[in-house]
Amino acid sequence: MHCPFCRHTDSRVVDSRVQEDGTVIRRRRQCPECGRRFGTVESATLAVTKRSGATEPFSREKVLTGVRKACQGRPVSEDELQILGQQVEETIRAQGQAEIDAHEVGLAILAPLRCLDEVAYLRFASVYQAFDSLEDFEGAITLLRAEREATGSEPDTAASMP
Repeated sequence: MHCPFCRHTDSRVVDSRVQEDGTVIRRRRQCPECGRRFGTVESATLAVTKRSGATEPFSREKVLTGVRKACQGRPVSEDELQILGQQVEETIRAQGQAEIDAHEVGLAILAPLRCLDEVAYLRFASVYQAFDSLEDFEGAITLLRAEREATGSEPDTAASMP
């Protein structure tokens, strides 16, 4: 790390603090040459490999953009979307890999979205899983109903009313 003041090639770490759920480390450093202090921020990067083979940094905002489209017109708040984005990122980071396939990001979105809103889940799944026919929708709906019956939960009828 170069000193931003005198460009000396070495520095000493004076203090380190973990922030943002352990994904960011802030360090206070001191230059042994000029004695001035400065701060650095280190974060673990997570790369997403797309189907085309291109790699780009993971973006929680990109996840939220796709989910917002699926939730359009649904009774889902911005706070709920932010929580979903955090859950997706935590799920992906918990895998412990620096590079993850875009398909895995989509899978990480499906489970929390299903809990948040079933209609938004179907919208997202229909695009993500490339539904080609009514049978694809019927299969997904049948699966949702079977899971609901197995858990004994009913949908929120106030939220499903037009």
